[in-house]
Amino acid sequence: MIAADQHFDTLRQGRLAGLAKAEKALGNVVEALAALAVCAEVVILLISVFSRFVLHQPLVWADELASTVFLWLAMFGAVVALRRGEHMRMTALVNKLSPAWRARAEAIAVGTPCLFIAILLWPAIDYAMGEWVVESPALGLHGTVREAALAVGCFLMLAVSGVRLARHRMRDMVFVVITLVVIAALLYAFSGPLQGMGNWSLVVFFVLILGAGVLSGVPIAFCFGLVTVAYLLCTTSTPLEVVPGRINEGMSSLILLAVPLFILLGQLIEMTQMAKAMVAFLASLLGHVRGGLSYVLLGAMMLVSGISGAKTADMAAVAPVLFPEMKKRGMDEGELVSLLAASGAMAETIPPSLVLITIGSVTGVSIAALFTGGLLPGVILALMLAILARQRISEKNLKDVKRASLDVVLRSFVVALPALAIPVLIRTAVVEGVATATEVSTIGIAYTVIVGILVYRKFDWKRVYPMLVETASLSGAILFIIGTATCMAWALTQSGFSQDLAHIMSLVPGGRWGFLLISIATFIVLGSVLEGIPAMVLFGPLLFPIARQIGVHEVHYAMVVILAMGIGLFAPPFGLGYYSACTIGRVSPDAGMRRIWPYLGALLVGLLIVAAIPWLSIGFLS
Repeated sequence: MIAADQHFDTLRQGRLAGLAKAEKALGNVVEALAALAVCAEVVILLISVFSRFVLHQPLVWADELASTVFLWLAMFGAVVALRRGEHMRMTALVNKLSPAWRARAEAIAVGTPCLFIAILLWPAIDYAMGEWVVESPALGLHGTVREAALAVGCFLMLAVSGVRLARHRMRDMVFVVITLVVIAALLYAFSGPLQGMGNWSLVVFFVLILGAGVLSGVPIAFCFGLVTVAYLLCTTSTPLEVVPGRINEGMSSLILLAVPLFILLGQLIEMTQMAKAMVAFLASLLGHVRGGLSYVLLGAMMLVSGISGAKTADMAAVAPVLFPEMKKRGMDEGELVSLLAASGAMAETIPPSLVLITIGSVTGVSIAALFTGGLLPGVILALMLAILARQRISEKNLKDVKRASLDVVLRSFVVALPALAIPVLIRTAVVEGVATATEVSTIGIAYTVIVGILVYRKFDWKRVYPMLVETASLSGAILFIIGTATCMAWALTQSGFSQDLAHIMSLVPGGRWGFLLISIATFIVLGSVLEGIPAMVLFGPLLFPIARQIGVHEVHYAMVVILAMGIGLFAPPFGLGYYSACTIGRVSPDAGMRRIWPYLGALLVGLLIVAAIPWLSIGFLS
């Protein structure tokens, strides 16, 4: 018996080793293609900007080529993110399970995407083939060249997820299969009653099943996709070929090109130590003041947020520089991580936030207007946090802290000046028409590379390829969730849900003020459960028209819901941003779990001020 067990264990080890080699080989190929796509996007857009602004000869084919490459980048990035386990998911409940049940939950988190991709693969192929007759006007490319990205991406994701699932124990794989088959059988058996329920069936699919999937740790993008497919199959006669079309439509908006480019820019800022230079300058100004490093943290988050556009990148650029000195001064680490998390929520509206870009892409609101309107609300919330931090954060060891001399301040300013110029460069390029909000990040990238090499001399060529792959992975995770959320939003709209929602929201007492308050409460919850980007993609197209109808300016409404989502995103126990802050700050989540609530309360007060005074959001719009 023992010999038989050893034999099976040896076979399993051999199978796992073979699967690991196959997965690594496939992953290396996809990562190389993803990195190449990121480089291609930067080069195409830089050439377009140079030709239009310097040579005064716009390249009519540039947008077509950039859009095609972008869709392939999104799908290669989604494959890389799936292989690395980097698709957005909620694991707070899964982590509390016993080891055996956690293993089953992890297997479900792999098996469910496998099922969705398998269902989507053939409709994606059909959809891509059907686009052959469509040709782009400038390059004459067949539509299949562009739309095949989803089909190829699905095939690669199916291979990756299949290999990942096969690496689980047999009993866990059997559990996954049985669970999914039982759910599918129940939905099939009750498809008739579900159709008879009308729009109440939306509760079954988009509340109960979707909620169960998210809470069980299944990546949110695949929860959106699979629930939408299940709803269409069980309650409508809509062909599944519609699904890949809607996913592609959600992912391929040219405005979203800014997502990978700003992510890459943020990584370059950190790698060339420009962020460190900015923080050092702020510390030389305020480091000697009681509570000064708290102000430096808030100011640095605002500066870096205006560059990278991604909250995780912001915190990763600031915390490692400031936390050691703050701890040396005797500050409680629970207070520090609470302030860091709250500052992440505070900076959600600081341009060029990815959430601002996403809102512009899904609602049609001017991104330039959103960039302008987001500055003052961020300042208001920063002031609220600064006042609270001065009262709560105690610095016990200030006796050795001396005020920096004027020479030190000036020297640190000169060192930081090239880095401090980046936000000004980005905004000026957009305002003066040098580049669009999509293209401007490429100017920032080129500037950062040149300054990193010639001025800071901290450019590490060995880190370029990993950064390109990381950019593709994070972009793929974001864009795929936008794609599936767009498809889900379309299904909700087709069901008449948007009209029902508009009617319900119109019945809220208090007119536009009641609408703003219910929106704040709703988006705090959505931000905690779904994160900002998927929540905005899903509900933005539904709620922004309602806001306009009742007299709320769309930029003002955008600021309110973004800040509400930010509070939810960084609010424990479900807010993933809080755990990201703890990981980056190397602090146990338990240390800040109770201390963060006053900071979230300060943010809520600031949010109510922004909601009550529309001028703060729209006062500087032309």
